[in-house]
Amino acid sequence: MKSVFIFLSILAIFIYSCNSGKPLIKNQEDNSSVVSDTIHLKNDKLEYDIIIIEPGFQNWLATQPPRGYYGITFLENRNRLWVGEYNRRVLDTKYSKQLYEQEINYDPTIHYGLEVNYLLYNYLKYFQKKYKQKLTPQ
Repeated sequence: MKSVFIFLSILAIFIYSCNSGKPLIKNQEDNSSVVSDTIHLKNDKLEYDIIIIEPGFQNWLATQPPRGYYGITFLENRNRLWVGEYNRRVLDTKYSKQLYEQEINYDPTIHYGLEVNYLLYNYLKYFQKKYKQKLTPQ
């Protein structure tokens, strides 16, 4: 549970630090690395630094379709939908605060790029599978 909180905290900091006036960047400008169960994604142009620490996520991610398999529009739409439902559950008292600790400040008007959307999409997909959740709006 703490790893979910750490990821969400880092994601919230990242999204807060983004500026919508900055241009969309290409994947080759991203510096990403994978170490153990930690995925670290950094981009100096958009001034973000994302660290996903979730046991098993790296191995699970390796079994998913590669980057570029899904189009950016699909990823952005799915992330908007899932993050919206996730954030709704953060505020709803009938959902566990251990799973839904903090809102994700994902702004659909900002173009975070393929890499960020790919990792967020896959993390939310992994979250749903691991914790037996379904992030479809009700």
